[in-house]
Amino acid sequence: MSQSTPLREFVRYSALSSCGMIAVSCYILADTFFVAQGLGTAGLAALNLAIPIYNFIHGTGLMLGMGGATKYSIHQSRGDPGGASRMFTGMLLLSVLFSIPFLLLGLFCSHGITVLLGADQAVFEMTRTYLQVLLLFAPATLVNDVLLCFVRNDGDPRLSMLATAAGSLANIVLDYIFIFPMGMGIFGAVLATGMSPVLGILILLPHCIRKKGDLRLVPGPTASALSLGLPSLLAQLSSAVVMIAFNSIILGLEGNTGVAAYGVIANISLVVTAVYTGISQGIQPLVSTAHGQDRPGLIRQYLRYALITLLVLSAALYLLLFLFAGPVALIFNSEGDPRLQQIAEEGLRLYFTGALFAGFNIILSMYFTSVERALPAHITSLLRGFLLILPMAFLLAACWGMTGVWLAFPLTEAVTAALGAGFYALYARRGRARS
Repeated sequence: MSQSTPLREFVRYSALSSCGMIAVSCYILADTFFVAQGLGTAGLAALNLAIPIYNFIHGTGLMLGMGGATKYSIHQSRGDPGGASRMFTGMLLLSVLFSIPFLLLGLFCSHGITVLLGADQAVFEMTRTYLQVLLLFAPATLVNDVLLCFVRNDGDPRLSMLATAAGSLANIVLDYIFIFPMGMGIFGAVLATGMSPVLGILILLPHCIRKKGDLRLVPGPTASALSLGLPSLLAQLSSAVVMIAFNSIILGLEGNTGVAAYGVIANISLVVTAVYTGISQGIQPLVSTAHGQDRPGLIRQYLRYALITLLVLSAALYLLLFLFAGPVALIFNSEGDPRLQQIAEEGLRLYFTGALFAGFNIILSMYFTSVERALPAHITSLLRGFLLILPMAFLLAACWGMTGVWLAFPLTEAVTAALGAGFYALYARRGRARS
C-alpha cells in the first residue's frame, strides 16, 4: 500500500468493494424482478416476507469475516504473520460451526418461522420454500463471506470483486432459467441464490491453496475478533428486524399488496446500501493498516475521501429515484396493480430521503471498527437497527399510516448520524489531547 498514493489506494479498494457489493444486491434484485414477472404480487410478497432470513445468515458471515479481517490487517501491519494466520483459521472454523444452527432451523423449523413472519394462506408455501432453502445453503454463504473479507485484506480486492460478480451473474442467469424455461417457480429463484456463494468459494479458494498472499491455516484463539465484527452483524440484523417489523405494520395497513410494494423499496434499498457498504469495506483494510502503524493523519484522510464520495453518490442516487420513481416501481409491478404502484412511488420518494444519513452511519461504524473502537460502532448499529427505528415505525404508522412508515427510516438515520458525529468529535478531541 505504501507504494501508491492514499487517494489511489482508496479508489482501488472502495471501487472494487462497491462493485462487489452491488453485484451481491443485484442478484437479490434479480430474484425480485423474475419473481415479480413469473409469480406476480403474491410471489413478490412471499419473497419480501422470507428475505430477512438472508440478513441473519449474511450478517453472521460478515461478523466473522469483517471482525477477523480487521484483526488480520492489524496483525500484518505490526509484523505478526502468525497472529494474522490464526485469525484466518479461526474464522473459517467458526463459519462452519455457526452454520449448524441455520441448517437445523432449515431442516426442522421452516414451517414455524413462516408462521412467525406473518405469511397468510395465499403466500405461505412460497414463503416457507424460500426461507428453507436459504437456511440450507447457509454454510456456503458464511464461508464465502469469510473468504471474501480475508482475500480483500490480503491485498487482492480485485479477486474478491470478481468472485462476487461471477456469483451474482450466475445467479441472474440461473434465475431466468429456473423460473421461466424450467418452470421451477419460487424454488428456482432461491436455488439460484443459494448456488451463488458456492461459485464464489470456488473462485476464492485458489488464492488460499496456492498461497498467493499471506493467508495460512494456523490454529489459535480468535474470540477478540468477534467484538469487532459485531457491528457488521448488527447492521444485517437490523435490516432483517426492520423488514419484519415493516412487513407486520404494512400487512395491517395494506395487506399483501402493501408488502409487495415494500418489497420494491426494500430491494432497491439493498442496492443503495451496498454502495455505502462497499465504500466502508473498501476503507477498512486501509484504515486498519494505518491504525496499526499509528498514522492518525492518514486515517483521517481515508475517512475524508469516503465521506466526500458518499455525499456525491447520495445526491445522484436520490435525484435518480425521485425523478424516476414511477418507472422504477413499474418494473416490479408486472400485473399493473394501481394501488401497488401508488404505494411504491410514494415510498421511493420518502424513504430514500434518509439515504445520505444511512451511508454516513455505515461508514462511521466501519471506521470505529477499523480503529478498534468497538463500543461506538455497537451503539450506532443498535440505535439505527433496533432502539430507534422500531418505536419510530410503530408510532409514525399509527399517526400517518403508510406515510409514517416511510418516514421512520430517514428520521431514525438522521438522529443516529447526529449521535455518531458526536462520538467521532469526542474521540478526535481525546486523540488531540493525548498527542
